[in-house]
Order: sequence, then C-alpha cells, then structure tokens
Amino acid sequence: MMRWFRRLFWLGLLAGAGLSAYRVLGQRQSKSPSTPEWPPLPAQPASKATTAAPAAPAAARVTERTPPGQRWAPPVNGACPDGYPLKANDNSRIFHAPGGRFYARTVAERCYANADDAIADGYRPAKA
Repeated sequence: MMRWFRRLFWLGLLAGAGLSAYRVLGQRQSKSPSTPEWPPLPAQPASKATTAAPAAPAAARVTERTPPGQRWAPPVNGACPDGYPLKANDNSRIFHAPGGRFYARTVAERCYANADDAIADGYRPAKA
C-alpha cells in the first residue's frame, strides 16, 4: 500500500511540474508581440511633408512622355522628373513625399504630381 502511495505522489508531482512548465511557456508566447515596437519618430515640420505645385513648363515637358489620361510619369534615370516629386513603389503600394524618412532611399517605379493621384491609383502614403 505504501508503495502505491509513493508512486501516485511522484506521478502527481511530475504532472504538476509539467503543467506548470506548459503554462509558463504559453504565457511567454502570448506576451511576445507579433511586431516589434519601434521608438517614436521625431516630429517633422509640416512644410516638408507638403508637395509643391508643379510648374507649368515642367509639367508640359512631362506630359509629352506621359500618355493622355495617365496620372503618373515614369522615372528618368532612376529619379522623378520635375513636377512629379512623389515616389511610388509597386511592390509595397506606398508612395513617399519629399522630406519623408525613406524618400532618399526609395527607388521610384512611378512618379506622381500630387497625393490624390497616387491614392486614386491604389497607393497609400508612407507613415511618418
């Protein structure tokens, strides 16, 4: 009888330890965020985020290369032409404005004159 009592005691102790380990591991996995938390970005002046209105001569030059009814212009030698400062990326469907955090690093696949045209084509603005 004493032998069965000892076996049940050790079996219960092992089961309790296993259950405790299972709960601890489950809590660790549920607490870890799925996306990393980034520190807040420094605030930028609003004047840098706004896009300048295209000049008439530059817009006329670009429209010669752009088919009628098309809102965007193709990049020239990897840079956006005058009057089309917004850089758009086809893979991420994000457009970047001058003065933005990743504007200098973005390789333009399309260039837009204003944000409304980029949004109408299905792009979203880059997060500040």
